[in-house]
Amino acid sequence: MWRIKPQWYKLTFAHFQIFAKQADSLYLYNMSEPRKKLFLLDAMALIYRAHFAFSKNPRINSKGMNTGAVLGFTNTLVEVLQKERPTHIGVAFDSAAKTFRHDNFAAYKANRQAMPEDISLAIPYCKKIVEAFNIPVLIMDGYEADDIIGTLACRAEKDDFDVYMMTPDKDYCQLVTEHVFLYKPAFLGNAVEVWDIARVLEKFEIERVEQVIDILGLQGDAVDNIPGIPGIGEKTAKALIQRFGSVENLIANADQLKGKQKENIVNFADQGIMSKELATIHCDVPVPFSAEALHYDGPNEEQLAELFAELEFRQLMQRVLGISMAEASPARTATRRGKSANQQQTSLFDTVAATATAVAGEEAGIATEHVPFQRFNNTVQDYHLINTPALRQSLIRYLQKQQEISFDTETSSIDPITAKLVGMSFSYLPGEAYYVPVPPDNEEEAMHITAEFKDVLENPNIAKIGQNIKYDILVLKNYGIEVSGPLFDTMLAHYLLEPEMRHNMDVLAETYLNYSPIPITDLIGPKGKNQITMAELKPEEVKDYACEDADVTLRLKHYFEPLLQEQGLMKLFNEVENPLVQVLAGIEKEGISIDANALADISLLLEQEIKGIETRIFELADTEFNIGSPKQLGEVLFDKMGLHGKAKIKKTKTGQYATGEEILSKLSGEHEIVRLILDHRELSKLKSTYVDALPQLVCALDNRVHTSFNQAVTATGRLSSTNPNLQNIPIRTERGREIRKAFVPRDNKHLIISADYSQIELRIMADFSGDPTMKEAFRNGLDIHASTASKVFHVPLDQVDSEMRRKAKTINFGIIYGISAFGLSERLGIPRREAVDIIEAYFEEFPAVKEYMDSAIEKAREQEYVETLLGRRRYLRDINSRNATVRGFAERNAVNAPIQGTAADIIKIAMINIHDYLRHENLKTRMILQVHDELLFDAPKEEVDIVTPKIVELMTNALPLSVPMEVGLGVGKNWLEAH
Repeated sequence: MWRIKPQWYKLTFAHFQIFAKQADSLYLYNMSEPRKKLFLLDAMALIYRAHFAFSKNPRINSKGMNTGAVLGFTNTLVEVLQKERPTHIGVAFDSAAKTFRHDNFAAYKANRQAMPEDISLAIPYCKKIVEAFNIPVLIMDGYEADDIIGTLACRAEKDDFDVYMMTPDKDYCQLVTEHVFLYKPAFLGNAVEVWDIARVLEKFEIERVEQVIDILGLQGDAVDNIPGIPGIGEKTAKALIQRFGSVENLIANADQLKGKQKENIVNFADQGIMSKELATIHCDVPVPFSAEALHYDGPNEEQLAELFAELEFRQLMQRVLGISMAEASPARTATRRGKSANQQQTSLFDTVAATATAVAGEEAGIATEHVPFQRFNNTVQDYHLINTPALRQSLIRYLQKQQEISFDTETSSIDPITAKLVGMSFSYLPGEAYYVPVPPDNEEEAMHITAEFKDVLENPNIAKIGQNIKYDILVLKNYGIEVSGPLFDTMLAHYLLEPEMRHNMDVLAETYLNYSPIPITDLIGPKGKNQITMAELKPEEVKDYACEDADVTLRLKHYFEPLLQEQGLMKLFNEVENPLVQVLAGIEKEGISIDANALADISLLLEQEIKGIETRIFELADTEFNIGSPKQLGEVLFDKMGLHGKAKIKKTKTGQYATGEEILSKLSGEHEIVRLILDHRELSKLKSTYVDALPQLVCALDNRVHTSFNQAVTATGRLSSTNPNLQNIPIRTERGREIRKAFVPRDNKHLIISADYSQIELRIMADFSGDPTMKEAFRNGLDIHASTASKVFHVPLDQVDSEMRRKAKTINFGIIYGISAFGLSERLGIPRREAVDIIEAYFEEFPAVKEYMDSAIEKAREQEYVETLLGRRRYLRDINSRNATVRGFAERNAVNAPIQGTAADIIKIAMINIHDYLRHENLKTRMILQVHDELLFDAPKEEVDIVTPKIVELMTNALPLSVPMEVGLGVGKNWLEAH
């Protein structure tokens, strides 16, 4: 690490070659370019950027650490090294010490929120990553990273370097010269941007690059608490600098201005000069420039491998070093947990704080020891190939004597509906497993072999253990086998224990068993056109891989079961999640019929409507343009037509106008064209995502669409679906609802039944809070939104108008999701003061709701997780964060997660009970879809009157609460008609 002190600096690193693995060829970096290429990275800007990029999809490793910021930062670094191939590179960090700017202005950065804890934890790791790449870490007390980068950039330019300052921070634009560039990394789909002098002048609308500082000084910076001059924003700052050239000249000629602007510039002249100084990047930092020190020769691969293994960066390990986790190191560090007095049992692993302390090199009171990483080739197993009738019968006799067996299937594809069975593996003792090959190209023989295991697999007294066992159940349905008996899905077990982690078997084995399974690519090759299928391998080649799957799954079951018991999750696991597997397998196997002709008609109508809208948009704009291009759309709306709306016009990080739905919705009342553009977007998405796509997803075997339900994805417990995603079919708009016409029963002798929970989350809130007013409304069958409006707006129930009800409905659902006054004002299009009054009135009328919310947050702070009625946990690692934004998000989840999770549990129980009822009564009605709080059934006409009351009964009583559940039920010739 290169740590620069005021009087000295020190550099130490070893020299290695970097291997960039592209197209299986080795590329060595070319060091003979005319001008050397220096990249200087602003670490803190990149770490913050990475943290927020992963904020909605956190990457939690087995230690409970959120590694998103480190992962994003490392990905950025690797991308630069592999794509840009710099000859020289350095990474600058801010030091913890105060800088000269604090000396000049004590309030500098004073209003910044506390750094999110996940970023605090990421910084030491990011420094270690940089060191492992043998890249200097640049830090100097008293100066910020931008000052260090500015100084080195100026000196490197004089030494024949092309310098690229890598940061999303526009302040660096003031440093751009003929050979110094701003390198803005790719972000959220936007490509890399390199800003030269011309680009800076264009973006800031100035004549000289140094005028960037004047604009920054005038407008100030709320994040860094640079005050600027009151009343001057970006647009005004540009106009003033275009006119007067600099802050100093503006102040000297303030008499040419008028009104409040003149008054502010005269009164705050000194503040403007100081703000310009604070915004100036200093290029005279006492740091030596050493081309040799910044020269890049490649990483310390051993050190990098250890870090990647510790952070569990499996893909980066393969991408950068070309090795797997198991190959990275013969040992890994195991941590023995110790708990403080106030720590509850909230996770399987160490607290993040303990991890961070260890990384920082401080004493944490946690002992570590090195444990050998086990693999197939360095452990003893007893795996057998069962490839004769006699061996199969012998295995079957032993399986029939077991109370539980672990099993797995090997298939020709990942689609269980069309996959052909290649083999089955079984295990009932750890370290021992058996593989039964099945000929995929001989259907008669395959059916015969699988039939031999029918009695075992359908035995209700033998528990079946599997990893994502729904897949295996579905595959075996194709061979006439209905897997029965208690289930133990290790993927679901881990999902309940650690809902935000990854749940695939390789990760679980490495994390909990310290065992690295045989990679599938060892058998079928890497992804690509040359990859083969399991069906093309000989049984001898598949045996060890298949046996290992069953063996590892059995061992994971033994590991997870006591943890589920310890955390009180066995009831939820055994009575909800595992039984639901069979229900979902039945739904997926059944599929749903699609009326392709209806979709074709809708597609044609949509196409005509879209073209008509396009014509009208072009007429209103007086020009033709690509409506789907945000850049062209922004230029038409804001430059050509001069629309501005109530809110300030926003620009994206790439400098183009923001034209998202939220922005356009605010403009929709200003001009007809905006409403038409929103309509165009909606119809175009409907057409491409659903109307035109669904017919392509019809299975050739039965002419039905088979979605796949994901049980272990959402942290709340809700189901999701993929291929296709039927959970997101629009229902709020008329055109969106039209798509439901295409979902039809199997034939004209059947009908579609739709059963939908009414306001389930509000009813759960009433139960949780115990609010007597809400409970009374539900018990008396009142319109809850009208009832709320009556209370909040202090009018009799019969005088509640539609507008009052609309506002009440928004706040009813908004309260559950922790809506703020700002959010409510935005959603309702009302002044913030009115929104504040509405929320205050709501809590006055429903005080128990406020008490519940406060107590839920307080309880979450104590234990750092919340639970549903059935004990499903949602861990809230940031509930005690010092950063208000991060903490606020966790607080909203503390209120909402138990409600959402309980709603998820209720419909899951209903699905299980209805599935059991239909099976036990030997009825032909089939459950075919679950979407949020709605269930869909395909029923023979003669069974409709039999099953509908029972469906309502079972849904209503799935999980009794202190308020009644209400279920809306409809029957029709298609989903739309039934809903």
